[in-house]
Amino acid sequence: MLGRVNHVAIAVPDLVAAVASYRDTLGATVSAPQALPEHGVTVVFVELPNTKVELLEALGDGSPIAAFLEKNPSGGMHHICYEVADIIVARDRLVQAGARVLGNGEPKVGAHGKPVLFLHPKDFFGTLIELEQV
Repeated sequence: MLGRVNHVAIAVPDLVAAVASYRDTLGATVSAPQALPEHGVTVVFVELPNTKVELLEALGDGSPIAAFLEKNPSGGMHHICYEVADIIVARDRLVQAGARVLGNGEPKVGAHGKPVLFLHPKDFFGTLIELEQV
């Protein structure tokens, strides 16, 4: 069911500083910021030869990233995103196996313009998992 790792997401308290660190210190290619109000975040992607790193900053007071950063003020790994061929088939299989899909269980459009779902971290050893249909 799982395909390749699409990205690893890191929540950051200051996106401008994080971009400067990845671009200027590490020499990475970093995308332009993209606001995703429906997810409560602003994101950039660090392009790597084999995957991406997504840097997330809270967008608005109700952002799930704001709550994460309250517990982790310096930031940290937020989730890992795996690719799936069919997100509905994957969701149904996971629900049947007892996994909890966050939100209303229906895919939302993610930063890449593709359907995404998030799985409860308590069902996957403390790791928030994002599935993205490719």
